[in-house]
Amino acid sequence: MSETDERLKDEGSRLQVVAAGATAGLISRFVVAPLDVVKIRMQLRSTGTTTTTTLASSSSTALPYTSYGAYATVRDIVTNEGLTALWKGNVPAELMYVAYAAVQFTTYRSVTMLLHRIQGTHQRLPHAAESFVSGATAGAVATATTYPLDLLRTRFAAQGNERVYASLRGAVRAIRRDEGARGFFRGLSPALAQIVPFMGIFFAAYESARRPLAGLQLPWGTGDATAGVAASVLAKSSVFPLDLVRKRIQVQGPTRSRYVYKNIPEYVGTLSTVRRILAAEGIRGLYRGLPVSLLKAAPASAVTMWTYERVLKFLVGMGEERGGG
Repeated sequence: MSETDERLKDEGSRLQVVAAGATAGLISRFVVAPLDVVKIRMQLRSTGTTTTTTLASSSSTALPYTSYGAYATVRDIVTNEGLTALWKGNVPAELMYVAYAAVQFTTYRSVTMLLHRIQGTHQRLPHAAESFVSGATAGAVATATTYPLDLLRTRFAAQGNERVYASLRGAVRAIRRDEGARGFFRGLSPALAQIVPFMGIFFAAYESARRPLAGLQLPWGTGDATAGVAASVLAKSSVFPLDLVRKRIQVQGPTRSRYVYKNIPEYVGTLSTVRRILAAEGIRGLYRGLPVSLLKAAPASAVTMWTYERVLKFLVGMGEERGGG
């Protein structure tokens, strides 16, 4: 193998790049985990739910969850359950991140190569269309493959001091015993349904914004980067109701009344859930937690890039020391 193949333009070997990327992603997930828990709690809280829990230090005192806002949600979690409660569900979330990234990358590359073989060298899809097809397929496969971990993350984040599941292994056994294999895939339909609209809106918005912003050097980055952020915000906001529906369906089943928010409404299908939320909570009910979801994107990206650069530099330095020794 040539020197060029071993080193990606002085940015480390392939193995070092993968290791740095995985490490950065795991640390980033850990840092923004509290925002994820807050978002999930806000999504699950519907009008009329009973929202009391026992204090972590006492089995006899119950405090109400007082408001729907992000700050009040953080305050209530810390007061009632302790600071570490902001990281509930982080283990399945970290596992999901690693597995999702691996499946998505592999599928994207495989689909792209398949499209090239089918089309030949002369009749190629436009680059944007090719990226859309490959990206949507990769997203769907990765979502379906790692979905049980997503469901476990939501259920752990939703439980208060009254523990529904004592451990990850115990949760897997309980769901398999009480709900069967289908129990691990509650809410998969809205999860898959949001992928194609997200990709379509993202590419359409990106292409529309990219040309007017091309060549601009803005204080926070290039015009292309700004177009990407704007497209991502628009796409995420557009499909967010499906994300909320997914969360509410994920906590259905025999444990529905045992989470931190008691008497969560019983939902069946995607369209039925949307109709019930609109009737009971209005259009705003479908967007609970959206500001937190958008807010966590910035620190997640910043932590990822900061960690990636330093871990890669460390790994490259170690490699050079071994090579010199």
